[in-house]
Amino acid sequence: MKPIVRRGLGLLLVIACAAVWVVSSGMAGRALRVRTCKGKETLDVIVRDSAQRRFVAKEDVEKWLDTEYRAYAGLRLDSVNLERIESIVLGHSAVRSCEAWLTDDGTLHIELTQRQPAVRFDDGSNGYYCDAEGFIFPLQARGSVDVPVVDGKLPLSVKRGFKGSPASEGEREWLGKILALAAYMRGTPWEENIRNINVREDGNLVLVPAEGREKFIFGPPVRIAEKFSLMERYYTAVAPSKEGGYYSTVDLRYKGQLVCRK
Repeated sequence: MKPIVRRGLGLLLVIACAAVWVVSSGMAGRALRVRTCKGKETLDVIVRDSAQRRFVAKEDVEKWLDTEYRAYAGLRLDSVNLERIESIVLGHSAVRSCEAWLTDDGTLHIELTQRQPAVRFDDGSNGYYCDAEGFIFPLQARGSVDVPVVDGKLPLSVKRGFKGSPASEGEREWLGKILALAAYMRGTPWEENIRNINVREDGNLVLVPAEGREKFIFGPPVRIAEKFSLMERYYTAVAPSKEGGYYSTVDLRYKGQLVCRK
């Protein structure tokens, strides 16, 4: 076969493939325009971390879409605004990430992850969570998580329903230190033994154990490892030498020293 003939056949093959692609694309586009979203009739919601936290359920997502997106059932697949759906779901404080997509059968799929609280705050009139990244969000009507509780005179200005990071640098710095304290306790016996962390008027932290009469004056949230080492020394060397409940306070603020008071 002559080269010019081979080139001609090759060009015809390319043109034929392009024509098939154009036709099939047009058919697919028309099919997408004809097919419609079935709405909550087949809504598929996947909460990736539901075994650890139960802040969000399928019925919550249904309600959000009914209220904020409204008539998405019956829309052509190419008319459903997936970015808006993701934005609506992400607008709810317990949701950390979200992805929405449609399949050809008209099913709307939504996959999300929830925020993981690292600590819970309670100022006496308002309670809220904070995750390890410093994002504050309200307590949730559905579900709760067992994390360290910080209460008392909190140096944070957080209004009910607030979500986000504290406005001032000083608040963010203090919050970061509290998160470092919670992170140090996580996965250790201290996580279960410390019932709550109280912030006094003078800013000192007081750690209250789940058992025993003692309260540990921790001071500011600095030198964390050193202070927990002193607490361990108290439990292993000091407490066994006295009858239960002998001391009421154990001061950890002084470097290398335990100051115990009845």
